[in-house]
Amino acid sequence: MRKLFVLFSFLLLTATAQAQNEFGIGVILGEPSGISAKQWVSRTTAFDAGLAWSFANDTAIQLHADYLYHRVYLFESDDYEGRIPVYYGLGGRTVLGDDSKVGIRFPVGIGKTFRDYPVELFLEIVPILDVAPKSNFAINAAIGARYYINR
Repeated sequence: MRKLFVLFSFLLLTATAQAQNEFGIGVILGEPSGISAKQWVSRTTAFDAGLAWSFANDTAIQLHADYLYHRVYLFESDDYEGRIPVYYGLGGRTVLGDDSKVGIRFPVGIGKTFRDYPVELFLEIVPILDVAPKSNFAINAAIGARYYINR
């Protein structure tokens, strides 16, 4: 099941990379911490993925992928620079290590992009329902930044 999730995440990210120009890569700090990537597929939707290390389990590596909707604004403004979108979505994760797990992610966050700079700053909280090898509830939280290569 882990191999299937890793393969699915890789194919999803590479397939969408061909569809749009806006691809960002950066870091995510918190639980977990590591590398983060985001591929926009429309003005309001995107895929994100991460390869990160978990502090909850010293030997664990987490792979995750989410489909995100950017629909609501924390601050409404006619000016582009004044808008801060709230995003939410659905995804999956696998934790590889001594205590391997597979779970469903429900990310919620805010992300700020800048018109004149190819940078995105974000903050997210992610409730997780682990479904294998046993059911469990967890929460991840992190801040991060991405640099957009083709913006």
